[in-house]
Amino acid sequence: MVMGEQTIETEVLVIGSGPGGYAAAFRAADLGLDVTMVDIEERPGGVCLFRGCIPSKTFLYLAELIHDAGRTGDMGVRFSKPEIDLTGLRAWKNKVIDKLSSGLVSLSEGRSVQRIQGRATFETADTVRVSGMQTVRITFKHAIIAVGSAPTPIPGTEFTPGGRIMDSSGALDLPDIPERLLVVGAGYVGLEMGSVYAALGSRVTLVEMGKRILPGVDPDLAKPLAMRLERSFEHLFFESSVEEMTETENGVDVKFSGSIDPAQQRFDRVLVAVGRRPATKELGLDKTGVRTDDRGFIKVDEQMRTADERIFAVGDVVGGAMLAHKATYEGKIAAEVVAGKSAVFDARAIPAVVYTDPQVAWCGLTEQEARKKDIAYEVQRFPWKFSGRALTMDAAEGMTKILADPVSKQILGVGVVGRNTEGMISEGVLAMEMGAVAEDMALTIHPHPTLSETAGEAAEIFLGSATHILSRKAK
Repeated sequence: MVMGEQTIETEVLVIGSGPGGYAAAFRAADLGLDVTMVDIEERPGGVCLFRGCIPSKTFLYLAELIHDAGRTGDMGVRFSKPEIDLTGLRAWKNKVIDKLSSGLVSLSEGRSVQRIQGRATFETADTVRVSGMQTVRITFKHAIIAVGSAPTPIPGTEFTPGGRIMDSSGALDLPDIPERLLVVGAGYVGLEMGSVYAALGSRVTLVEMGKRILPGVDPDLAKPLAMRLERSFEHLFFESSVEEMTETENGVDVKFSGSIDPAQQRFDRVLVAVGRRPATKELGLDKTGVRTDDRGFIKVDEQMRTADERIFAVGDVVGGAMLAHKATYEGKIAAEVVAGKSAVFDARAIPAVVYTDPQVAWCGLTEQEARKKDIAYEVQRFPWKFSGRALTMDAAEGMTKILADPVSKQILGVGVVGRNTEGMISEGVLAMEMGAVAEDMALTIHPHPTLSETAGEAAEIFLGSATHILSRKAK
């Protein structure tokens, strides 16, 4: 492409190259459409790959190894104290990211998806202007917006590169191992990153406005993790908040409200993880027929179509669960609709996983939701203290639960807390998508000894046929 401004025509313009964007671009290209993908990053992957999902899970895996090495003494194996090489940690993270991003570049090229680096802004309902190293005007027949979201700072503060007040991206740069780290927010981001820094040696204090960690998760699933964090974090403060933060050369002075004593403390660094907001502010949506809600999220229908029939939106920017796999699913739906297929977003269950140790995973209906919506349900739980495989891993604190319709026994929701729940939850998702009843899962032969068989035993409790627990019906 020559320097200067020029105009490009494309059938499908995808704005954003994260999981929702590149999934939409790849699917549209597979369906024979001419696709152009624009992003401010040089390579596809988005926040998830470069500053979110992948780097955080890379560090969480290492944190889990450190934890395991410290607890195997009772099993007869002892390791010396680990030596932390921050340069090596960063290099490993970057190696993983580079391999995955290079793969996405190859997939883009193999599908003939044209990639343009820059920031896209709508000029009209069928034209965007891309500003970057060069200026390009793109006209399109259809556009798919997948620009994601950005972390929300505490009022009166801001995130600056290299600053001591960090968002998740700043924390994942792993600038150092602070002696004292404050984590604001007890959602999955705060808990995951706090766990990483605690494993590396930081004294972590967690502050949450609510009454407990993971407020959207059922208490029985969150409890084992809360018990672990009480041991690995220095302090857990609930029903408390940050009133004021001042960044200095040597730390961050924080003023608290609530039951925290003293009410003013200094930390080496602060991680703020209190939510995310849609990245729609600079898109120029006012030049289109696209409509947003009062928080800036783009309104879409079940086909991911906005109020402007030629423009679609997917991922974090449309709200709901801000999860990479949801964005990917939505991106494919939008691409198929653009290609003339009758696709709709009708997923019965969207899995969620907190990659701490223990991990927490769930899908479908939670007990909290059921009570709030007055939905009748029956719940059965299989404690992992009765699982042979869990005991071999010293993971007896885990638990698998199933929510089912009290009459039909159709599975309404599944929750798991413990080791490796990231893979286990998929069985629950599949069961819900197929409209399975508890008997279907109970009659499925699970390998022994595995953690997955706890799902089968939880389902068997509904039938009164569980082997490794005395069910109520068998008494």
